[in-house]
Amino acid sequence: MAPQQIVETMYANDAFSQWLGIEIVAVGVGTAVLRMTIRPDMTNGFGIAHGGISYSLADSALAFASNSHGRMAVSIETAISHTAALKVGDVVVARAELEHLSHKTGLYRVAIVREELGDLVAVFKGTVYRKEKEWANPTPAS
Repeated sequence: MAPQQIVETMYANDAFSQWLGIEIVAVGVGTAVLRMTIRPDMTNGFGIAHGGISYSLADSALAFASNSHGRMAVSIETAISHTAALKVGDVVVARAELEHLSHKTGLYRVAIVREELGDLVAVFKGTVYRKEKEWANPTPAS
């Protein structure tokens, strides 16, 4: 399957990414660019986006980028650093990029920026385990 097909298949079965309102902007081999808007139900007691929201956006970007190679991949270690607070209405863009790929693992960096200002709001690092199973081509309709 092509990277776009893989990501579309994943997204169609990903209720949480859909709930977040994630928009798939671009996908390539080892890369994914996602966009979403911070909503009131994503904020914490300080009136800013809960840290888990940007983490979840980055985690989805990691999943899409790491599976785009054609082999199924799952995260085994992740970390995030938040560099700025997000408020309701902020539109954020996550860009996942491959940093290292081996037969069994992949290392990715996800930068999240506020779209309007272009300022960095979080940096996420994720390591994935690459399964032997590949994303299969869909069976042609008869």
